[in-house]
Amino acid sequence: MAPANQFLPDEDLAYTVLADLKRVTREYATAATESVCPTVRQQFTQLLNVTLQMQGELFNAMQSANMYNASSPTLKQEIDKNLKTYQDTQTKTQQFVQQIKQSAMPAWQQPQQTAQQQMQQH
Repeated sequence: MAPANQFLPDEDLAYTVLADLKRVTREYATAATESVCPTVRQQFTQLLNVTLQMQGELFNAMQSANMYNASSPTLKQEIDKNLKTYQDTQTKTQQFVQQIKQSAMPAWQQPQQTAQQQMQQH
């Protein structure tokens, strides 16, 4: 229960802070992703990790205080399906990056395919 002189009830204040932490998380993730300088990327990644930890701790505290009702449970099959889709996308992305890296190399530096690998592709 909030004291009479408090501007917002504790639950509203906690939701506001949680929303801000989620927003900051997205912004740090974007900044880390778009950073060209490894040092800057590392700094944003560290800030992202700290913010994620704070967000998790606040969520747990809110849930313990019955301030946060989790959404209805999702079916395991749906989670597994989405996980498989994301893993497939990750694999395709990694293959694409490898192709880009190889095409950016001069021909004399590119690894040579064996006759067996060439036959498997056709």
